[in-house]
Amino acid sequence: MPLTFADPAAPALPLHVVTREALDDWRAAQSPRVRNWLAATEFRARAGDVALLPDGEGGLAGAVAGLGDAAARRRERFILARAAAALPGGSYRLEEGLSGGALEEAALGFLLAGYRFERYRARPAPQVRLVAPEGIDAARLEAIAAGEALTRDLINTPASDMGPEGLEAAFTALAGDFGAEVSVTRGDALRDGNLPLIHTVGRAAAEVPRLIDMRWGEAGPRLTLVGKGVCFDTGGLNIKPAASMGLMKKDMGGAATVAGLARMIMEQGWKARLRVLVPAVENAISAGAFRPQDILTARSGLTVEINNTDAEGRLVLADALALADEERPDCLVSMATLTGAARVALGGEIPPFYTGDDALAAALAEAAETVRDPLWRMPLWPGYESVIEPGIADLDNAPSGGMAGSITAALFLNRFVAHTARFAHFDIYGWQQRDAPGRPKGGLGQGARALFSALPGQLGL
Repeated sequence: MPLTFADPAAPALPLHVVTREALDDWRAAQSPRVRNWLAATEFRARAGDVALLPDGEGGLAGAVAGLGDAAARRRERFILARAAAALPGGSYRLEEGLSGGALEEAALGFLLAGYRFERYRARPAPQVRLVAPEGIDAARLEAIAAGEALTRDLINTPASDMGPEGLEAAFTALAGDFGAEVSVTRGDALRDGNLPLIHTVGRAAAEVPRLIDMRWGEAGPRLTLVGKGVCFDTGGLNIKPAASMGLMKKDMGGAATVAGLARMIMEQGWKARLRVLVPAVENAISAGAFRPQDILTARSGLTVEINNTDAEGRLVLADALALADEERPDCLVSMATLTGAARVALGGEIPPFYTGDDALAAALAEAAETVRDPLWRMPLWPGYESVIEPGIADLDNAPSGGMAGSITAALFLNRFVAHTARFAHFDIYGWQQRDAPGRPKGGLGQGARALFSALPGQLGL
């Protein structure tokens, strides 16, 4: 189902939204029938509480949704999405209780509450829709919801249907929807095109590795997005244990997230020259797999000693970033499900980002807080540069020691961006571990909404 607002001309039931602090005053202003009904149903306006209001003939006259107290609203995002999931099918119109950013978050949460991954099992659900409230940019929120739905669908699809070929097909379809152009370099052509690390990581798989290159827009600042597209990661010859391999269909979460962000940008018609680069590979095991202690030469000419074949994401990103950097875009962003160390440091809900540009970092931090898309800046700490220098080659893809793994991965990637002044790298998780309002368990976009909010100001759009 498209995540869109209801037809404003269609009949819609009133949906009252009330905080716990405002409940007594709001209830006192209602009719005796409503007051008595809320007392009988023990409605307390806790976060996500819903009370259905009957009319005089036993039908539904509307509903009241609780937003909880101030502490609950600080701790939980998209509270209204929880209420939306409890409402009977139909269209609703928000009444009093929300304004500004809270109104925008509530409306977006209501849209996201309608997301279902239905590719393999259709699960009919009540069609619960919201009339776009006055004071919001409905088209913008619909673009965000559509981009997020695309990201989730791509991550949720298993590698049996979302290998390098499937990921290429997804970007081809996305390009077709918006008149973008896609070129793809596949298999041995990667070596001929000086993209050796992408070829090496993916050469053992049944589906040949490839670099997907999508371009859209003919004027304006240059924005390049690079997404890690490892469609499944066995770990290679340094094979992962079963517990660590279970979620590796999501190792293309960076590619899925930049696809969603690109969709938002194109849907909104930014006056920019957008480029999206996705190295799409499967890190498989066969006679052709690359090995520990191999030394590889990247597109940029830097050599890399392989000390763990399970640190493959930074390798494919290195060639893609070097290619992107040659064009010297006004802003370059990479997104990747790159390190477990990022999860140890910040958990699954807060992705770290790295940039040497303080203005971009400040804009991202502000946007992340405003749109409730949490991010945290981590340092490109120069004191750790020596950790990624093995001595036998220019770089080490998996330094020993077990410390600062997300930082050293970011420092590794930073070595391949020599000419672009404004570069940011996001080490995302791409997965919702348990059901939450507007975020069912499964694939999840992270950082895209913050970037969508911050980038126009940074690019002068």
